[in-house]
Amino acid sequence: MYAFTADAIPPDWRALLGNYFDTAQWLSLQSRLQAEVNLGGNLVRPDPENFFKALTLTPVAEVKAVILGQDPYHSPGIAQGLAFSIPQQIPKNSRQFPSSLRNISKALALEGFGVLPHGDLHIWAKQGVLLLNTALSVKLGEAGSHTSLGWKSLIERLIGALAEHKPNLVWMLWGAHAQAKLPLISSGINQLILQASHPSGLGVYKTHQPFLEVGDKASCNHFTKTNQWLSEHGMTPIDWVEKR
Repeated sequence: MYAFTADAIPPDWRALLGNYFDTAQWLSLQSRLQAEVNLGGNLVRPDPENFFKALTLTPVAEVKAVILGQDPYHSPGIAQGLAFSIPQQIPKNSRQFPSSLRNISKALALEGFGVLPHGDLHIWAKQGVLLLNTALSVKLGEAGSHTSLGWKSLIERLIGALAEHKPNLVWMLWGAHAQAKLPLISSGINQLILQASHPSGLGVYKTHQPFLEVGDKASCNHFTKTNQWLSEHGMTPIDWVEKR
């Protein structure tokens, strides 16, 4: 049986969170999530041991950019513990391949990086892109089902602490849900904040800051702007598209 404790979070991230684990909010999240896992662990996505995969793959010291998602994919066999990422073996032409990833791939191509060879974004995480959902679990088949368990307190504490302690980060905020975290970020030192509509099929062209222009004529250029910022601040740019 999986035990949901602070030890599941890597030590560097625990240190960043400070006294959060002494708060009532953490104790409530711990209790409520453990109850969900105990009740039907086979219905929780991603697998509980992957709740904190984003933090494991991208240590605090290596974070360069942050992409905020909402909650994990709730379809079978897709959620990995990384925002927007799916297993490599899912065909790009299948119905399982999310529209968000299709549009991210279009944006990368429009910016001259090429198309994604698959939907697995581990390569981004290992280069310092924190792929963080604002809820780290979901019930199979029920989008947003775990947002009320208390993840908000943990993720908001983490976002605020990261912005405060790490200057020169890039934040890619796609859609209203991610942009709601802007007050937590804007007080940080020299943070580059990039905003656009969500890349999903429903929102990609909407708002005055579209992720893609209608007709896929141009992108928001977030990937290019991120690499320019990193270069200007002495950091290695991200290889967004895996070289074969």
